[in-house]
Amino acid sequence: MMEAVHEDGGYDRNKELKLFDETKAGVKGLVDAGLTKLPKIFVHDNHKVNVSSFSSATNVTIPVIDLGSLHEEGNSRHEIIQKVKDAGENWGFFHVVNHDIPQCVLDEMLDGVRRFHEQDAEVKREFYSRDITKRVFYNTHFNFYKASEVNWRDTLSCLLAPGPLDPHQLPSICRDVTIKYLDHVKKLALTLLELFSEALGLERSYLKDIDCAKGIFMLGHYYPPCPEPELTWGLSSHTDVGFVTILLQDLVGGLQVFYENQWIDVTPIPGAFIINLGNMMQLITNDKFISVKHRVLAQKVGPRVSVSCSLRQHVQDECLRMYGPIKELVTKENPPIYKEMKMSDLVKLAYTKELDDDVSLLKHFRI
Repeated sequence: MMEAVHEDGGYDRNKELKLFDETKAGVKGLVDAGLTKLPKIFVHDNHKVNVSSFSSATNVTIPVIDLGSLHEEGNSRHEIIQKVKDAGENWGFFHVVNHDIPQCVLDEMLDGVRRFHEQDAEVKREFYSRDITKRVFYNTHFNFYKASEVNWRDTLSCLLAPGPLDPHQLPSICRDVTIKYLDHVKKLALTLLELFSEALGLERSYLKDIDCAKGIFMLGHYYPPCPEPELTWGLSSHTDVGFVTILLQDLVGGLQVFYENQWIDVTPIPGAFIINLGNMMQLITNDKFISVKHRVLAQKVGPRVSVSCSLRQHVQDECLRMYGPIKELVTKENPPIYKEMKMSDLVKLAYTKELDDDVSLLKHFRI
């Protein structure tokens, strides 16, 4: 990919963005073309400035919660709820193991996303789009033209719920496994929402009853090996938009979480999911549960593949439900921090700001 030059001889960033986007081949296309040096649009100016940003505490790990004893008699469920409460209040991130989703389904889903991104460019190109109102599309960096630097990854985006999903809208190469995987994720999502409800001291069905599981937005990320990983990010520091994200990742690694003013490596656990809370969960719990920053390092090894299922609606949300701090969690001593809003307002805002921004989206909805 040649560097774009303006008429006056200077670097033309917009032209380079357009040239890259028009290939519809994504980052994978650059790798396939034998790229050895990063195009300027991927180089993050602040990446080398803070060398300490690469340091990661090696003696701290995110919590691991075993769901295997969830339905046993005795204190097992209570102990799990206490662990969920602690993770929600202090981490915003945790692993879940023994979640009842077969390993073969997890492997098939990761393989399906990998096969989509590695198929013939001509076949894949028909899904390439910047129209975020589509139910299924793929591209590089969702706010491509607004971001100051582009992240080193391609993403298949699928709005799986709400509304009837026409299976034929999904890519044929991963259609069947996506539908199968969705059935399993829906069940796990309801289990998690029950645990979060009880951890908040609410009725078990509370979060389900206010439609926290109504929307499911799936992102199939593909991070190709990067020739100059020290210059860019796989995914810049950000917080998630929705209520809860259920993340499946392969064993390549690279995910980091910001905890107690340091970046923590999230070491992959075979067969485990990573659960993280989004901005909407922090909003409705009035900051009792937290949504924390996380990022993905670009690496020379790869590809890294992950599948993120976020419990949220998208920009074409038909739900008019207003969300604000849950009334049962608000007291005189703990008054509402946020005003009521529609989830689509937060989602639309996410598409208009840069990812690498330490100021949370939630600041726009504070009272």
